[in-house]
Amino acid sequence: MDERDAESLIAAAVPRIAGVWADIGAGDGTFTLALLRRLGPGSRVFAIDRDRKALSRLASGDVITVVADLAHPFTLPGDPPPQLDGMVFANVLHYFRDPDDLVSRLVPWLGPAGRVVIVEYDGRRANRWVPYPIPRSQLTDLVQRAGLQPPTITAERPSAYGGTIYVAAAQR
Repeated sequence: MDERDAESLIAAAVPRIAGVWADIGAGDGTFTLALLRRLGPGSRVFAIDRDRKALSRLASGDVITVVADLAHPFTLPGDPPPQLDGMVFANVLHYFRDPDDLVSRLVPWLGPAGRVVIVEYDGRRANRWVPYPIPRSQLTDLVQRAGLQPPTITAERPSAYGGTIYVAAAQR
């Protein structure tokens, strides 16, 4: 998936309004750059990942990179850290046996009208690349346990690797 595909996939879930967002598990930044393009001028995106090398190509005035292991508590830079308008979990929650911990730790970073966008797989068997897929049937409970409203599926398409890839948005 390239940046344009990623932007198209998240378009209905991310409002075209400048804001401060985070890409959780940013990797090489495909969704970070798609998010930044979608939000438009005046936006900032925190790209968070443990892979310093992958993040190195993203650092700019609009993208703030944060090297962090998502399995452990961390904070955003700033004193106080910024309140987020939204965060994207694109292809990252399926790496956690219990994604509740991660989502619940980060939801408090959202402002009162904050939004969480999740990109995940449905109808796919676990494998080494997607060890803990999150089917849509489990998503509502996951986001509600984190204090979010029930999610809305905003996009889905067949995955080249089996099953479907879906995008869901949930409000604080």
